[in-house]
Formats: sequence, structure tokens, C-alpha cells
Amino acid sequence: MRQWIMLLVVVTILSCKEKKVNLSGDTPVKPNEFVKAFPILPLPFSVADTNLSKIGDSTIISAAVLQQFVPDSAISILVNTDRKYIVHPVGRIEKNTENYLLATLVQNKKTLVVAFVFNKKNKFLAAKAVFENYNSDGYLHALSINKEPTFLISKEKVTTDTKQLLFSRVGWAYGSDNMFMVVINDTNEDTKKSNAVINPIDTLPNNNKLSGDYVQDKKNYISVRDGKYPNTYIFFIHFEKKEGTCIGELKGEFKMKNATTAVYNQGGDPCVINFSFEGNNITLKEKGSCGNRRGMQCFFDDTFTKKKETKSTRKKK
Repeated sequence: MRQWIMLLVVVTILSCKEKKVNLSGDTPVKPNEFVKAFPILPLPFSVADTNLSKIGDSTIISAAVLQQFVPDSAISILVNTDRKYIVHPVGRIEKNTENYLLATLVQNKKTLVVAFVFNKKNKFLAAKAVFENYNSDGYLHALSINKEPTFLISKEKVTTDTKQLLFSRVGWAYGSDNMFMVVINDTNEDTKKSNAVINPIDTLPNNNKLSGDYVQDKKNYISVRDGKYPNTYIFFIHFEKKEGTCIGELKGEFKMKNATTAVYNQGGDPCVINFSFEGNNITLKEKGSCGNRRGMQCFFDDTFTKKKETKSTRKKK
């Protein structure tokens, strides 16, 4: 009986010592105290602009505390740092190589949802505004986050005359170059826009041996460009199969395993693609789960032939 009493006393003393850290002032806080203010976010997660004010914890993080961990240059892109703003933690997403801290930044009745990315040593890597509540375009807006995570921003409305559903969906994911990139871009509003394929790496250098454009036609190709190191390449894949009803698109970096094979395998990303080079051909083979970058009935499995370039064209790039 006495042992139980002593155990209860010890637990009570320890719990009293664990005081909740105040993050609303300007007192320095420890990195782990800052991270713990963000509870684990259950995934998948979704929110609409109509109930955006209801998400987030009641905990207040001051601008002074946020600036201890996020550079002012990154914050100033999100809000006007000359005016008061309030930060509320929403949740934390933990992956193998990085953590995502999701927060709301409130300023002048405007709420902005921001994803802050940190490495496992709590060093700031990137920030991305993924949602807001101050749209006045007549659309319903929503944010959904899956387990990868991809931040999918969607908007839709029904036309008053034809009762047609108009929608646009843009998905963002954090990449290996410490930047967020578009991995999903889908709309039924502008046919010309949706039919145009934009190559985001077209102007990058392509001086290395395997760099260049490997094509089947204008809507099925892979561009390969020089990477930071001799054994790495930046790539962009776009394909449209089944008469354009199944589309896939992916931008990333692959690493050479030997002279003829390479792999795209980013930490925390279930999507894995093997590349093999033979002559002027490049063959892709999907090994991991890349469903978030393509339609459900098509895969990153195909062969493309390198397009011949003139020396003048190569120099311009």
C-alpha cells in the first residue's frame, strides 16, 4: 500500500514540474518545445474555406517565437511582418527525413494555412502557403492532405445557366531541392490551357551525356537535364494514355546506379521509378506507389526515344 502511495506522490511531483511552455511571448523556447506544440495530424486531412477558422489549436505562438525557427525572409512572403499577426498550430506530419508543421497565420481577419518543413534536427527547410479564406471568386475551395503528403487545393462551382460543374485542382509536394513543386494540375474550365503541356525544366542545362528530350509525341515525353552532381539528373515526365483520359506527370531527380541504370527514390515518397538507358532510348519502370502523380489506370511504364538536337540549340540552353 505504501509503495502505491509513494508512486502516486512521485507521479504528482513530476506532473507538477511539467509546466506548459508559454509560446505567446518573446522568451526563447527550445526546438522540441516548439515542435510539441503541434499535435500529430491524422491523415488524410481536409478542410473547406467555409470552416477554416475552426481548425487549429487554441495555443498562440507569437511572431517572436516563430521567428526563432523560421527566417523572417520566409515569413515576410506570407504576411505583412510590419503588422500584428497570430499563429495557431494545426498539426504535425512526421516523415522519414523531414517534419511538416501545419499552422494558421491570422492577420486582419484573413486566415492563411502554411506548411513549414523542418529536417529531423529541426532546421528550417521551406515554407508554403497552401490555403486561405479570403477568396471572393464564387467558388467553393477546399484543402486535402494525404499521407505522402501532397497538399491538394481544389475549387469548384456549378454554373447557373448550364448547371455544369467547373473545377480546378492543384497538388503541391515538397521536393528534394528544398522547394514545393506542382505534382497535380487538373481542370475542366479552360480546354486550351488544360491541353497545353508546360515543361518546367526546359531551359535548364543539358550538356551531360544522358541529358536531352526523349519523346513519343508532344504529350508523351521525358526531359532530362543536368543535375548538381555528375551522377544525378533532373527530370520531368508527362504522358497521356487511353486517349487522354489517363494523365501522369512527375518532376524530380534520379541518381545513376551505374552507366545505364538510375532510380528515382526520394525519402518519405512511396513513388519509386527505375530508369534504364539503351542506345537512344530511355525506359521507365514504376516500382513504388506513384498513384498520386498519375491516373489510376496508367503507370510510369514506357519507352521514349531521344530527340536529336543541333549544337546551337544545346548551347542556348
